[in-house]
Amino acid sequence: MKIAVTGLRGIPGVMGGVETHCEELLPRVKRLAPEAAITVFARGPYVPPGTGEHRGVRIVPVASPRSRSFEAIIATFNSLLAARREGVQLVHIHAIGPALLTPLARMLGLRVVVTHHGEDYRRAKWGFVARQMLRLGERFALRSADRLIAVSPSLTERLRSAYPAGAARIRFIPNGVPELPVGQGDALARLGLAPQNYILAVGRLVPEKGLHDLVDAHQRAGDPRTLVIVGGADHDSSYAAGLRKRESAQVRFAGLQDRATLRELFENASLFVMPSYHEGLPIAALEAASCATPMLLSDIEPNRDLGLPPHHYFPVGDVDALAERFRRPAADYAVERESFLSAFDWDRISERTLEVYREVT
Repeated sequence: MKIAVTGLRGIPGVMGGVETHCEELLPRVKRLAPEAAITVFARGPYVPPGTGEHRGVRIVPVASPRSRSFEAIIATFNSLLAARREGVQLVHIHAIGPALLTPLARMLGLRVVVTHHGEDYRRAKWGFVARQMLRLGERFALRSADRLIAVSPSLTERLRSAYPAGAARIRFIPNGVPELPVGQGDALARLGLAPQNYILAVGRLVPEKGLHDLVDAHQRAGDPRTLVIVGGADHDSSYAAGLRKRESAQVRFAGLQDRATLRELFENASLFVMPSYHEGLPIAALEAASCATPMLLSDIEPNRDLGLPPHHYFPVGDVDALAERFRRPAADYAVERESFLSAFDWDRISERTLEVYREVT
């Protein structure tokens, strides 16, 4: 079985929820099915030139501009052509933007699985035309793909209701709790942080992550803990530039960090906060859960799909409510790591994904 994977920037170590999902998933699928030849067709600007390999998964860069509007669709187009040339039987397309090319993949004779990671047309960065194209990508995926995987229960329910003709082809398979590697233990010293004396957020510097609300709430609460924001921006934007201008002794932008550093930051944070307006099933929150970090999340449906008690959530966009939550002890937001590990187990998720592959080949 030859499988091509596209729609993501690349792996390993590339920022993004879809990228983390694939980095966790694909090597496990390969381990379960050693006979499967799995190739990630990655976007050239995000991975080193030439062909590489990650834990048995082949990585091949394809031509792609570094452009917010066009890189995903151009890279996916080039990936499908490359997959066809290599005699691939099955292509797994990630996200609804790249899923615009699902009909093309079928025309090329490929079987298609699409993973719907979230309603990207709700992201603030997209204008009217882009949002309509993303909705069209969702529609094409539901109509043309052999199977569609949705990563959250609420998304699965909505899709089955909105597209009853395709409901039988929709599968719910969540994201899992990632395995973060152990590092050198020097991250806090390197970043000038003290254990249990900082609040942590992890995400791209884009409006839908709600990081501006987080900075406002932290300031409004007068919280003495340092606010540390880990993540970067895929592309230059006035939003990211404006957010970075708010850096101070109490608000730190730590940029991109490797996964071992993330583990140390999660394990030593007083509190992890995710103020997002939009998510799929939030991988950063699952990473925090893997480290038993107390957490506080906005009350959007994908965050509520994690199943935490109600007091772990605050009304999305409500800065005063978030500031009020900061005044409570961090221990109030403690989580049970083992319950997350059992509910969001990557090994089981990989088995279910492989079952989907075998259904369509």
